[in-house]
Amino acid sequence: MDKNLCRQFGFYAVLTDPLKGYDYMTSLLADNGVAFVQLRMKNAPRKEIAGTALRMRKITDGTATRLIINDDPHIAAETGAGGVHIGQDDMPYPQVREIVGDEMIVGISTHNPQQTKDACLLRPDYIGIGPVWATPTKKIADPAIGIDGMKEMLSISTVPAVCIGGIDLTNLPLVLEAGAKNFCMVRQLTQSEDPGRVLKEILRQTPPQQKDFFNNSKSSCG
Repeated sequence: MDKNLCRQFGFYAVLTDPLKGYDYMTSLLADNGVAFVQLRMKNAPRKEIAGTALRMRKITDGTATRLIINDDPHIAAETGAGGVHIGQDDMPYPQVREIVGDEMIVGISTHNPQQTKDACLLRPDYIGIGPVWATPTKKIADPAIGIDGMKEMLSISTVPAVCIGGIDLTNLPLVLEAGAKNFCMVRQLTQSEDPGRVLKEILRQTPPQQKDFFNNSKSSCG
């Protein structure tokens, strides 16, 4: 698999306790061509995470959607996921890369300009930037960086970046106007009784995307 990412792939989905279930949401996202779906099951038994990951991988197989596992490179490798996302307090990037190999996508969360610089030196496939606004999805949240902090971190990122944290349909235009090419929205989608409607609106507001998110040629990447 050619994993060289375009700098712009738009909406990056994260699933944490989705109201409609992981399988349904994964199918919805894959059917709509969303580039990434990340499985984030905090404090769940490892067996449950691995089982969910395996089902999600089978759903995304043969689609344009890549399954990303949060925090655990071993589960990513064991289930044949498309990649793994690590935080600042997780396993170091070099060790993660040894576990998952060179072909798997690896992303790193960053929460301030110095972390952005340090992460980019490692040359991951992408970084996360945030939280832009305060979010209740994490028990111990990092300080919100705001639009100005987001813009600064985007300006120094040398790899594709995904903005995350408190983003919803009301403030998404501000995020995009400030220069974000990729973004994450969690609660408004996962906690909706009608996630199909919410996703349709998210994609309506998302700038036009490339046909192949993982082809780094000048003709197809923005």
